Amino acid sequence: MDSLRYCIANKGLEVYAYCIMTNHVHLIIGTHGEDLQSILRDLKKFTSVKIIKAIEDNQLESRKHWMLWIFRRSGEQNPNNEKYQFWLQHNHPIEIQTIEVAMQKLQYIHENPVKAGFVSEPEAYLYSSAGDYSGRKGLLDIDFLY
Repeated sequence: MDSLRYCIANKGLEVYAYCIMTNHVHLIIGTHGEDLQSILRDLKKFTSVKIIKAIEDNQLESRKHWMLWIFRRSGEQNPNNEKYQFWLQHNHPIEIQTIEVAMQKLQYIHENPVKAGFVSEPEAYLYSSAGDYSGRKGLLDIDFLY
């Protein structure tokens, strides 16, 4: 969340919707004219450094050595990395050009935690903008689609 807040405040990122799952992230985003790919690159770099450090520093994490081995092995296969690779190299961006498509994507990302069995209602998932769209304040300030 801190990484997204930083990019909103300092990089011109506009977040319209988000859902952070255990193994992937969904975003509906835009910019104030800045290069979106550069913002995403910086976001991924910052978060990967923080997450790897948190894993390295956590003495209670039983999967620590295994996870670091996986990230190191992935990093060795990519000449752009210094040591670890946390994120996949590519995003799956979809340019949203109509409000109908935007609303469909909004519903899709907010339903992710329900489909995963984490919650029974989208608004109950903390790491999502579904609560914002239902009138509750979420963890991140968003720009509403409607």
